[in-house]
Amino acid sequence: MSTSHVSPDREAQGNPLGHALQLARETLPPMHPAGRPFVFGGAVATLALRKVSKRLGLLAGLGTLATAAFFREPRRVPPARDGLVLASADGLVSLIEDAVPPAELGLPAEPRTRVSVFLSVFDVHVQRTPAAGKVERLAYRPGKFLSADLDKASEDNERNSMLLRTDDGDELVVVQIAGLVARRIVCQVGEGDRVEAGSTYGIIRFGSRVDVYLPEGSRVLVAKGQRTVGGETPIAELRAAGPTRGD
Repeated sequence: MSTSHVSPDREAQGNPLGHALQLARETLPPMHPAGRPFVFGGAVATLALRKVSKRLGLLAGLGTLATAAFFREPRRVPPARDGLVLASADGLVSLIEDAVPPAELGLPAEPRTRVSVFLSVFDVHVQRTPAAGKVERLAYRPGKFLSADLDKASEDNERNSMLLRTDDGDELVVVQIAGLVARRIVCQVGEGDRVEAGSTYGIIRFGSRVDVYLPEGSRVLVAKGQRTVGGETPIAELRAAGPTRGD
């Protein structure tokens, strides 16, 4: 005797409460693990302050919600096409220029096209890998905390650099840069790790910038002042456009 199977989605559609919960899960993005201690601490503070003053409890509650929103990690779907370099962060393209990659990676001191994306405190702050490949090198360097939208932030600010070798053999350099308010750079991958295009690999807390250095021959697809969506917006095309996945 065969047993029919009803998917959770179909069950939710037949149950108003289940459907509402499903819509909430799809609308409200999950939270990056780095934010859990902050949100938990805010929730505890909110409960404690409510006993002293409802007004203080309300302010603390709003602050906790804002913190949870800062650490949001929405689901992203990369374009179904190879040969693209995706934005590593949500934000504003602040610079497109030629620059030498961070010296601590040990690469030749030759200029490469650099696309810089500035993240305000209102943007999603997780960083995503711009292409599928292997993490060949990681290098952290302490530094200053200048405003991340300044030109010299790439050279002077605290940063964490990653050299990524794509599946097609291209070199991509992605640099997490701390900003004026940021005081903590988190990198979740290690050297030798395999990563997929658009996957989360780190987060910078409270205002920052991400630089992507492109290999020679790449074609930039964004313009200064354009907004990007991390893990989805193509910022460049590598030397040869790749086929659509599944072809």
